[in-house]
Amino acid sequence: MTSSVRVRFAPSPTGKLHIGGARTAIYNWAFARANGGTFILRIDDTDPTRSTDENTQIILRAMRWLGLDWDEGPEVGGDFGPYAQTERLDMYKEAAQKLWDAGRAYPCFCTTEQLAADRAAAQARKDPFQGYQRRCRDLSREEAQARIDTGEPYVLRIKVPADRGDVVIHDAVHGDVVFDAKELDDFVIFRSDGTPTYNFATVVDDAMMGITHVIRGDDHLSNTPRQVMVYEALEAPVPTFAHISMILGADGKKLSKRHGATSVEEYRDAGYLSDAFVNYLALLGWSLDGETTVIPRDVLASQFSLDRISKNPATFDPKKLDWMNAEYINAMSDANFADQIMLPQLHEAGLIDDGFEADEAWVDALAAIVKPRTKMPADAAVVAAPVFATAQTLEYDEKSVAKGLAKDGMGAVLDAAREALDAVAGDAWTPEAIDGALEPLPDALDAKKRIVFQAVRVAVCGNMVSPPLGETMALVGKDDCLARIDRARALAL
Repeated sequence: MTSSVRVRFAPSPTGKLHIGGARTAIYNWAFARANGGTFILRIDDTDPTRSTDENTQIILRAMRWLGLDWDEGPEVGGDFGPYAQTERLDMYKEAAQKLWDAGRAYPCFCTTEQLAADRAAAQARKDPFQGYQRRCRDLSREEAQARIDTGEPYVLRIKVPADRGDVVIHDAVHGDVVFDAKELDDFVIFRSDGTPTYNFATVVDDAMMGITHVIRGDDHLSNTPRQVMVYEALEAPVPTFAHISMILGADGKKLSKRHGATSVEEYRDAGYLSDAFVNYLALLGWSLDGETTVIPRDVLASQFSLDRISKNPATFDPKKLDWMNAEYINAMSDANFADQIMLPQLHEAGLIDDGFEADEAWVDALAAIVKPRTKMPADAAVVAAPVFATAQTLEYDEKSVAKGLAKDGMGAVLDAAREALDAVAGDAWTPEAIDGALEPLPDALDAKKRIVFQAVRVAVCGNMVSPPLGETMALVGKDDCLARIDRARALAL
């Protein structure tokens, strides 16, 4: 490929940017980046009843969060603007007029009733072609213009060549897809209200913007032969098409709200990392080598290719997305994790305030034990909460107390643990010293190691699933750890 590659993502601002659209945007962006090309963002806002400026802003925010920077489009500009269809109406009118002047399009005055009657007649005679019967195709230019001048409503239709053979789409994903041109009617390209149809406007835009590859969902495949007719009528190069399969839910049905969150912003607000989300969506129908799952953004942007896109539908698996998010979190440095995730989450949970100050080494040590246990950012506050409690405020999990403390002999375990820990010097209160003090206790008490450490864990952390005990106790501090054991002693038998 060369730098002549030009692709576009053209969402309709009729709602939020959903998963399917986001994946299409990712593929277009990655293909442009991998080929040194141009990625264009165009707003296809020709549906006046549903397109809103607010929805456009939602889409732009989602694109920015995804990190899909566009080279031309809203807020960026470019040589082929404007980049919103509502601002390009004069261009569509000019293109339509050229087609009429060249005899490749014509006005049609058929009423809705006439069209319905013609369709019923075709069905009655079992005509294999039941589309528009081309009643107005051979009207002379003079007669058509005279009827227009009198104010008679009309639409403009493309004139599909009578001798046009099969329309063959050389699809980069599906291979050659053949459509019988005999089944194409002279479809409408301009409505009676003076607005262009989708199949006309999108082709005019793509042709004028020099789009070389159209990467989009395969729900558009059925539109493609009509769009090819428009390209040919405009005498414009037909781009390479790549129709990507739909995304399914776990039940095998098309992904929808019944499967959970569907919009990009819902996933952003839930705490997913942008890089992890982009990585996961990219793998819904594409692979780097059939094995690699964690694909950094720079690798995606340099290695993406159309020949690695699968023809088969992809299944959206929330658990796999969660795993991917955890992989990206765990790959962060402790310092970055602390700054970008842990500290903001602690602040949001009310565990720290704006005046929070701590030694950098202490914060890094906390991050080191919290990060491996964080799949979603909110997990960080849950995991770290016991560290920020005190002997008086620590909350005890009832099941953990019942299993780890409220049993015969646990009082003696806590007494022995307190004595061993009290012997550790305050200035030597390290994870290694703490673990070293507790290590002899199981043999001394003739108890299982799991039982002893479980009791201490519940006493100090309030539950049985906290991070490593020595590291956690080192962060809590000696005095508060001993005070917690004293408090827990009342719960032990």
